[in-house]
Amino acid sequence: MQSIKLIINKYSSQLLYLVFGVLTTIVNIVVFGVGIKFGLNTTFSNILAWLLSVLVAYLTNRVWVFGSKAVSFGEKIREIITFFYYRGVTLLLDLAIIYVGVNLLHGQPLIWKIIDNVIVIILNYVLSKVFIFKNNKM
Repeated sequence: MQSIKLIINKYSSQLLYLVFGVLTTIVNIVVFGVGIKFGLNTTFSNILAWLLSVLVAYLTNRVWVFGSKAVSFGEKIREIITFFYYRGVTLLLDLAIIYVGVNLLHGQPLIWKIIDNVIVIILNYVLSKVFIFKNNKM
């Protein structure tokens, strides 16, 4: 039992990122799927899904995953701009994966969205840890 507590304490940031990453991924996939179901094209559905899931990710990552120490208005603005900037970078990868998988390979959109999310989640964690929340509890 003691070793489980040590593992949880040692990897708490990664475990919380995983939990909230699953929540963010669910938001992303559901919004994407609803957009497709209502006749939106894959690019528009993907961008809408991105906007809502990045907002969820920022709020959960800031508080529970990385324990942001930003308190002043300027620090918070820098943090959110940096967060959305790096998420925008991974959005370009996201859009490319969906475009190739759905439009060029004629794959099923939700399958490609799941594949895409796995790649993007890993990259987002690294970017958050290294560039966005670098001075926090991680």
